[in-house]
Amino acid sequence: MPTIVITGGTGLIGNALSKMLISNGYDVIVLTRDKNAGNAQVVNPAISHESLPGVKFAAWDIKSQAIDAEAIKQADFIIHLAGAGVADKRWTAKRKSEIVDSRIQSSALLVKGLKENHHHVKAVLSASAIGWYGADRSIPSNKPFVETDLPDSGFLGETCKLWEESIEPVALSGIRLVKFRTGIVLSKEGGAFPEFKKPVRFGVAGILGNGKQVISWIHIDDLCRMYLYAIENELVSGAFNAVAPKPVSNKELTIRLAQCYKKNFYVPMHVPSFVLQIMLGEMKEEVLKSATVCCDKIRKAGFNFIFPSIENALNDLLRE
Repeated sequence: MPTIVITGGTGLIGNALSKMLISNGYDVIVLTRDKNAGNAQVVNPAISHESLPGVKFAAWDIKSQAIDAEAIKQADFIIHLAGAGVADKRWTAKRKSEIVDSRIQSSALLVKGLKENHHHVKAVLSASAIGWYGADRSIPSNKPFVETDLPDSGFLGETCKLWEESIEPVALSGIRLVKFRTGIVLSKEGGAFPEFKKPVRFGVAGILGNGKQVISWIHIDDLCRMYLYAIENELVSGAFNAVAPKPVSNKELTIRLAQCYKKNFYVPMHVPSFVLQIMLGEMKEEVLKSATVCCDKIRKAGFNFIFPSIENALNDLLRE
């Protein structure tokens, strides 16, 4: 079976994707900064990770721009997920720089590795985000964002633009390049969903601001299946929105989550904008931003969602 090299493979998406690839018979090598993962030349198959059984690990160092040459030589496909978490810390000037640099420099290292080593990589699948688009022009939006829309001029829009440009040399070298502009990923293992769920556990449906802002989301399993689909279908190329067909408002998501989790034993409560400002700083604008994003392009390419609606997704995520 083909070998898949993954950057960012121990994060939320990378972890789930590695497991799905392994279960489908693929060989997986995760690039890691762990110095115990072998030297700059050799993949060490003896290294394991508790949450990623069956996965091999290989070393790379973004700062020094060093990468395991053997991993590149073994790769049939590369999935590029690496990048500092956008929502992990408050957006200071230093943190913004880390968010951008981690994406640009990791892409540069992959491009360098492909340029300097003989390889047989058939495609590179790179993460991006719907932050590319900015906010809806109106709420509700009568014109969802599509892949041909220009990037927003704000921080996330500029970050996504630089992110996608940094991996573009792959396509210029003749390798098929797929860029997934990912929405809010819903997973019980981490990310946004546990944060949505926290107040509901105490019987509070915490609606952010007025709750009208639209959330373009995707179930973690559908996102992983989308990457797998792109690996196995040579005609999938270019940018695609990785979001479910039915976006929902923050209020609808919160109320439906409360209903599924607590039945009728919950109290709706709006979290005012000034409270979010105190808690999140500049990131408040992203929490309150409405972004209605269209997934028609990936569906027309033949991909089918298992979780097209928030009801489907919540029923699965709340199942014990």
